[in-house]
Parts: sequence; C-alpha cells; structure tokens
Amino acid sequence: MQCDDARMRRADRLFRILQLVRGRRLSTAAWLAEKLEVSERTVYRDVAALQAQGVPLDGEAGVGYRLRADFELPPLMFSHDEARALVAAVRIAQSRLDPRLAEAAETAIGKILSVLPSAARAAAESVALFAPPVGPDAPTLERLETLRLAIEAHRKVSIDYLDLKEVASTRVVRPLGCFYWGAVWTLAGWCEKREDFRTFRIDRIRRLEMRDEVFRDEPGRGLADLMRQIERTAGV
Repeated sequence: MQCDDARMRRADRLFRILQLVRGRRLSTAAWLAEKLEVSERTVYRDVAALQAQGVPLDGEAGVGYRLRADFELPPLMFSHDEARALVAAVRIAQSRLDPRLAEAAETAIGKILSVLPSAARAAAESVALFAPPVGPDAPTLERLETLRLAIEAHRKVSIDYLDLKEVASTRVVRPLGCFYWGAVWTLAGWCEKREDFRTFRIDRIRRLEMRDEVFRDEPGRGLADLMRQIERTAGV
C-alpha cells in the first residue's frame, strides 16, 4: 500500500512539473523544488524521468527547463474540492461578467462536469454556495464586454465620463484592464488627455466607442507599469 501511495505521489508530482513549466520561458530546478517542496536532486530525477518518457522538456541542470509549445498535456482530473471550487467560482462570477463571458462560463463548467467521475461530479453539483444575481446593471455589463474586447484587440476607446463630482469630460483611453471591487467595475488605462494612468467607474461612463486606432505596448504605459504603480501606492 505504501508503495502504491509513493507511486501516486510521484505521478502527481510529475504532472505538477508539467503544469508549472507550461507557458514559462524558463523554470529553474531551484524554483521547481520550492514550488513542489522537494529537493533539487528530486527535481532533476523527475525531469529525467519525464524526458525518458518522451516529454519534450528542453534544458539542463543548472540552467533551467522549458516545455515545447506544441506539447499537449493529457486531460485534467480534479479532486472533489477542486471541482467544488470551480462550480462555486462560476456561480459567483456569472452575474458579474458580461453576457458573453457568463454564457461561456456556464458552457465550460458543463463540459468539465460531464467528464468528471460520478463521485466528483456529485460533490461539485452539491456545493451549497450561491451568489444572487445582484451584480452590475445591463448597460454596465454591455460596456464591460466592449471594453474587454477593446483590451484584447489593443484598440483605443473614446468615453464620455461623469465623475463623482458630476463633472463631465471626454477622454481617449488605452484600456489596460477592468477591475471588480465587490460593488462596481472600473476601467484602468492610459488617458491620452492627462498623459497618465487613470481609473474610471464603468457605471459612470455615459458613452463608449471602440475606435479603429490600435495601440502598441510602450514602456511606461502598459499593464505591467500600471500594476507596479498600484503596488507602490499600496506599499506592497
């Protein structure tokens, strides 16, 4: 029994390595060892075992490893708690997402549940966590969808905005991200009028237009720069 448990733990660890290195440019053995809570020697052995099985893990000890982009991981299996977490997350998020994403979330969770073992599926469907549909109103969710699409396409937007002091203004913004604060959605972006980062409550946007003009990432004006500014302000 102990031998079977050890094999299972190692199998889980090998799969976890694939999950960790996937999408990263380079993952060192030291970083993997920290994430897996094992020694670097164990990581070297596990990587060698994966390579011997034909997994395209490029790299070497002392340098780092990466997974070739064309490698497909096998289908994921979820524990009971993981399945419960997915269902709870979708229930909480649906009334706060734009209609297209909300529908996609419902479809995705249905696909996941359909391939789970019966016990895991029953555990997920029985989770007693619910979120009443008290999210943003329909116009706000429609604007949220337009902004999400503009962010994905790197297209500027024009907005007519009414701030909390009832002061109206028209702005051209490079949209970088939308943030949900438990009651309201906000748009964060680079305001070309102020030549700085600005945040706008989406429910106070009176007119929104996605422009044909595409913007490129520029030093000091991107999402990473915005997040660093937020962290400095918050003292993180």
